[in-house]
Amino acid sequence: MSKFDPYDHLNVLLNKDGTLTRLIEVPTSQATGDKDQLPGQAVVSKDITLNEEKTTWMRLYRPTKLPSNDKSIAKLPIIVYFRSGGWIHFNLATCMIHESLNHLCSEVPCIVVGVEYGLAPENKLPTQYHNAVDALLWIKNQALDRVNGETWLREYGDFSRCYLYGVSCGGNVAFNTALKLLDREIKPLRINGIIMNQPLFGGKTRTKSEMRLAADTFFPLPVIDTLWDLALPEGADRDHRFCNPMVDGSYRDKIKKLGRCLVIGFGGDPLVDRQQDFVQMLVKEGVMVEARFDDVGFHGIDMVDSRRAAAIVNFIKEFV
Repeated sequence: MSKFDPYDHLNVLLNKDGTLTRLIEVPTSQATGDKDQLPGQAVVSKDITLNEEKTTWMRLYRPTKLPSNDKSIAKLPIIVYFRSGGWIHFNLATCMIHESLNHLCSEVPCIVVGVEYGLAPENKLPTQYHNAVDALLWIKNQALDRVNGETWLREYGDFSRCYLYGVSCGGNVAFNTALKLLDREIKPLRINGIIMNQPLFGGKTRTKSEMRLAADTFFPLPVIDTLWDLALPEGADRDHRFCNPMVDGSYRDKIKKLGRCLVIGFGGDPLVDRQQDFVQMLVKEGVMVEARFDDVGFHGIDMVDSRRAAAIVNFIKEFV
C-alpha cells in the first residue's frame, strides 16, 4: 500500500497552510420550513444559527403527525444528532444525512436536533466537542425560556428524555460530549442515553480487524490514520484520549457516571475490534450497555443500504 494516497481517496488537497481543498461537491437539501407542507409530508425541518461567529448551526426536525393522549399532544423524545463525515466532509444539509434524519424523526418518532460542528483540519479537536456542548446548552435555555423558547422544542419535545446520537466521528463526539456534560448544570435537560453508531475511535497499536481490513475498499487504514492526523490537536498521536478512549487518565473516573449506551457496529468495519473493546470497557466501568453488532457489513453501510438503515432506526426506537 506504499503507493496509496489517502488524500486522493478522500478527494481532498492538503494546502500549505494546513487547510483542505475539498474536490467533491455532494448534493444538499434545504430545510422545509413549517409552512406550505406538501401532501403526505411526514417531517418538517428548519435551520437555526447556533453561533454566528463560530459558523455553527442546527437543523431541527419534527413529525407532521404528532401522537396524542386524551386529546393533548404527547411530548416526544429529543435526539441530538452528530453527523458522520470523517471529521473533514459533509454537513447537515448533505442529502443522505438530511434524508436519514427525516426517517429517524418520523419512525421513532422524535424531535431531532442536528448539530453542525466545525470541520477539521480547519477546526481541530476538541472544537467539535465544544460546539456540541454549546448546542446542548442552547437546548437547555429553550426549556428555561417560557416566552421566547424554540416552539418546536417547548411544545413538542420532552426535555427529560434527551438522547445523544452520533454516527462514525459523530459517535466519538457523542461520547466525549456526554463526558463534558457531567461537569455542566443542564437541568431541566436530562440525558437518558447515548447512541453510538459505528463510533470512530483509534490507537497506535493495531487491532486484528484493522490489520485484516487494512486495504478495505471503503475505509482503508491509511485513510483512517490520515483523518486522525487532520483532526487531532497539534503534536497529539492516536493514543490521545480524543482518539483512544481506552487510555488511562482522570477522565476514566467519569465514564462510570454515564447513562445507558447503545453501540452499533459491523464485522467488516476495520474499527469493529475497537468498538467491541470500547463496549467491554464501558461494561467494566459499570455502564449499562446494549451492543448490536452484525457480522456482515462495512463502515457506513447504513448510508447506502436502506435495509440496514431501517434496522438501525429500529434499534434506536427500541432503545428510546
